[in-house]
Amino acid sequence: MLRLLSLKLARVYRCGKFLFIAALFVVLLMNTHNLLASFQRNELTDRRFISLNKCPACFGTSWCRKFTNGQVTFETWGRLRFLDFFNVKNVYFAQYGEPREGTRRVVLKRLGSNAELAEIDQKICKRATGRPRCDLVQAMYKTEFARLNGDVRLLTPEVVEGWSDMVHCPSQRLLDRVVRRYAETKDSGSFLLKNLKDTERMQLLMTLAFNPEPLVLQSFPSDEGWPFAKYLGACGRMVAVNYVGEELWSFYNAAWEKRVDLAKQLMDIAEQLTNNDFDFALYLLDVSFDNFAVGPRDGKVIVVDAENVIVADKRLIRQNKPENYDAWYESRYEECDKEACLSFSKDILCSRVTVDHNYYAICQNLLSRFATWRGSTGGLLHDPPPDVAQDGQLAALLDECARPQKRFGRFQAAKELREYLTQLTEQASAKRNLQLRRAAARAHHHTTAASSERQISPESPSLSATTCSESESVEHLFSLSSCSNYSTSEISK
Repeated sequence: MLRLLSLKLARVYRCGKFLFIAALFVVLLMNTHNLLASFQRNELTDRRFISLNKCPACFGTSWCRKFTNGQVTFETWGRLRFLDFFNVKNVYFAQYGEPREGTRRVVLKRLGSNAELAEIDQKICKRATGRPRCDLVQAMYKTEFARLNGDVRLLTPEVVEGWSDMVHCPSQRLLDRVVRRYAETKDSGSFLLKNLKDTERMQLLMTLAFNPEPLVLQSFPSDEGWPFAKYLGACGRMVAVNYVGEELWSFYNAAWEKRVDLAKQLMDIAEQLTNNDFDFALYLLDVSFDNFAVGPRDGKVIVVDAENVIVADKRLIRQNKPENYDAWYESRYEECDKEACLSFSKDILCSRVTVDHNYYAICQNLLSRFATWRGSTGGLLHDPPPDVAQDGQLAALLDECARPQKRFGRFQAAKELREYLTQLTEQASAKRNLQLRRAAARAHHHTTAASSERQISPESPSLSATTCSESESVEHLFSLSSCSNYSTSEISK
């Protein structure tokens, strides 16, 4: 009976698989013309495709000339529109070319799903006209996005507080920084709104409300050492950022030395975003393997998704002195049946000077045995070498960092973990350098021996001493105890 049932299920599975492939083939056949057209034309020059026609209900126009001139083109798979069904986040890979610089890879983002973009359009229309559909260009002037138009001097906290994670608790100092570094205007550099056109002010507020990631990248740029992808520009509702490299998940099973280096960088990022000379604490609320990438050349870890980042001004907290502002806050570990879970209070993150949230997020969701992603468990530092596993220090520090057993134990564990990872990285680097030196020395020794064999005749009495002397120098370099003596007769043989 069970065998018969399994055979029937197998047949159903095969039939379903065949029908799916057949349906996919029919869809491709019916859309052959569209597929060919997709490869022939550059849709990024189409105003409607990039939603340039919706401005100022958009994210900017600084890169529009590059788009319309055809300098930005989708890579192969990005040209197939039927694949957009699977591309829920609307993130594309493209090539950007300059006449004198050649082409380079960039990442294009719509900053939201199609449903989220449609929802913001409906909200704008309802607030302006009471209807779900309208002329967005005209409607923008009747919404809160136009409240800064005219003679308004500054972007102030009471205008935008709570609009998004970035401005959940904004300070005037933060907002001045946002306006001063706003890249979607020709006259950036001043925190005064008078230097921005009305359309630029509306675009700024639209971005701040819908997805502030571009403003995070602009306000805390990679050129100044912040661990974020570089912002390039925008046209309509398409934002361009620099391509960093493969996502962190691609290194989940990399060599141990590589994973240790990446883990150390992640802890350094947690420290930098928590404690820096600018007294801005940037708390990562969405931490997963997909939100970090690794540079192919320098191996540097970069945050590539900065939508959910709270920016707390520590100077303002010290000035206002809210309740328990100077008491250390330790994030609570909570069991969760989903991947990349975090537990936090935005209000507490905004009202405490000393918070361990970033250490907690990195340790729990990326490094420790509690980390789960795409069905895998164990974290980035899974399966350490026997000597590291036997020592037990790494496992203990990771556990205390993710799920502390002592009061304020995570603060100390994070500090010691950074030091321990630095030690492991230095040991791996020293071992690698020693191996390279040994390989170079062996190559030099073999080259010298071969050269001596060609140049010295069998009657030469000095070959054995010369070869041994060179060998001794090489062996001494690595503290080896033996020297290989080659006599003239042995070489002749």
